[in-house]
Amino acid sequence: MKQKILLVEDEENLLDIIKLNLELEGYSVGLAKNGKSALENFEQEKFDLIILDVMLPELNGFDVCRKIRLLNKNIPILFLTAKNTSEDRINGLKIGADDYLSKPFNLEELLLRVHNLIKRNSNNNETKELEFYKFGGNSVNFLSYEMSNSKGQKNILSKRETELLKLLIEKKNQVVSRDEILEKIWGENVFPTSRTIDNYILNFRKYFETNNKETQYFQSIRGVGYKFVD
Repeated sequence: MKQKILLVEDEENLLDIIKLNLELEGYSVGLAKNGKSALENFEQEKFDLIILDVMLPELNGFDVCRKIRLLNKNIPILFLTAKNTSEDRINGLKIGADDYLSKPFNLEELLLRVHNLIKRNSNNNETKELEFYKFGGNSVNFLSYEMSNSKGQKNILSKRETELLKLLIEKKNQVVSRDEILEKIWGENVFPTSRTIDNYILNFRKYFETNNKETQYFQSIRGVGYKFVD
């Protein structure tokens, strides 16, 4: 799927040039020529980046940025503007912009900044910390350590149970080795036996499996480690 950019610019010639070059780079581009249209487009569609002029009809770029940040704190915003004083740049960054490029600009530099902002945002989304998870009739809250199962039973997990469960779920359908578990959950200077880890897996089966004799979610891979399947 193409990454989509909202380009907000009231200079017709510049709008066309930037749009063309972004499309040549493989991006999908939505257009707005004033601040009001920019907000309407943002509320109606999903974008991966906003390129925003400051001096716009109806609603200036700074106000547009403020309103977008009330709705979405994460989408990258790149100001592209002739307002190039230090005060303007600082103000733009303070109200939530991720980058600020002054006109006239180098087209190659613009494309590079666009690429870097989208890549950074994509990486942030991929590594966003897991807070809640549901599987089958089970649910886990990793913030409060609370769990409930398909039988309606509730329990509070220990900190280490929560950490191990999160590790397995984040790597669902992958085998996680005992060595990785020991390193990430217990640390280098603690040496639990394999039986210790087995006991945690047994606990998970008691909490979440409907039939302990036929493991559905928490599998032991002999001689290697463990796998969460969902």
